[in-house]
Amino acid sequence: MKEAMLYEHEADGKIHCFLCNHHCRIKEDKFGFCGVRQNVGGVLYTHSYGQLITAHKDPIEKKPLYHFHPGTKSFSVATMGCNFHCDFCQNWQISQASHRDGTAGSMRDTPPDRIVQSALDQDCASISYTYTEPTIFFEYAFDTAGIARQYDLGNVFVTNGFMTVAALETIQPYLDACNVDLKSFRNDFYRERCKGRLEPVLESIRAMRDLGIWVEVTTLVVPGQNDSAEELSDIAVFLAQTDPDIPWHISRFHPDYQFTAAAPTPLSTLETARELGREAGLRYVYVGNVSGVSLDTFCPECGEVVVKRSPFEVTENRLRDGTCPSCGTPIAGRFG
Repeated sequence: MKEAMLYEHEADGKIHCFLCNHHCRIKEDKFGFCGVRQNVGGVLYTHSYGQLITAHKDPIEKKPLYHFHPGTKSFSVATMGCNFHCDFCQNWQISQASHRDGTAGSMRDTPPDRIVQSALDQDCASISYTYTEPTIFFEYAFDTAGIARQYDLGNVFVTNGFMTVAALETIQPYLDACNVDLKSFRNDFYRERCKGRLEPVLESIRAMRDLGIWVEVTTLVVPGQNDSAEELSDIAVFLAQTDPDIPWHISRFHPDYQFTAAAPTPLSTLETARELGREAGLRYVYVGNVSGVSLDTFCPECGEVVVKRSPFEVTENRLRDGTCPSCGTPIAGRFG
């Protein structure tokens, strides 16, 4: 175990953890909501430090990040655990495992410098903290990201966005990009389906932008849950008002975990969401998890294709120093 970051003592002997917006008040020997942070003798410890549960070399487009060094590879790592309990989770086998509940899976001791070396050995341009919720293994990610920066590796969070602004400010010197799952625009959905709340996620998206962290947003469209035109429009309007250059990835739902009653999302619903995004003023809207749909990036000024893609692969990058080759319009993102 390693002492955790972002906590304080309270007068009644509890520990207040302010890593995420559950703001757990944890009694002696008890765990927080995440199941990996524990009050031991008045000190908050994390059980996830150095405990790697999976690691893969992925295309950066798989995160999905389309405007962050397209065509590069990202070394993707995770520990177990999450601060949400989504009943439709696609990675539930590792995200819902817990030290508190005795459901920890098979992990291997992997110090931060070994993750960085693996990324370098496999010619990756970045490290992605993903698959589960990176906020849960914040200290591990923080130390790894600091070493990665010394070798000019980028750092990426694929996150539910439920961390506190204090957490974002702490890791901001090392964190280059985030893809945030904006799962719904209804607080009831977050409470019932995820055991979280909406507003802190919106606050995180705004804070990432203000802190200079490149942000893209993904919405998994679940039939009968968050797929109304009104709600999808609300998401699009919020993103456009925050920054019309935020790319919005609209993703198809497939039944999984405890939510198997709903059918996969109809293509027509995803196409409607894409049109609503464009009507709201978003410049970059993508439909994912569906074959036969264009994944290309278009210049918002002249309509020219600037990056051509097949699933998880860039087939042609026509950008010139981050601008459209036809009209010279800057394309939002991090290119190099």
